[in-house]
Amino acid sequence: MEIKVLGPGCRKCQRLDADVRAVVKELGVDAEVTKVENLDLIVGYGVFLTPGLVINGDVKVAGRVPKKAEIKKWIIES
Repeated sequence: MEIKVLGPGCRKCQRLDADVRAVVKELGVDAEVTKVENLDLIVGYGVFLTPGLVINGDVKVAGRVPKKAEIKKWIIES
């Protein structure tokens, strides 16, 4: 599973990154979590408000930090 956290490093972006990593660890899934800070790459996903979350190439959220329950649901469904 490939998970990308999109954001330039703001507080919300850091929080989403930490939450995603915690959920991945909690679920024990095999996932590669990467942080994308390059604005051109972020816009390439169609994300204009950060933070954003991409799981297996699908943008799941942009412009807000989702609850951990939402992140879990998206990971389980992917």
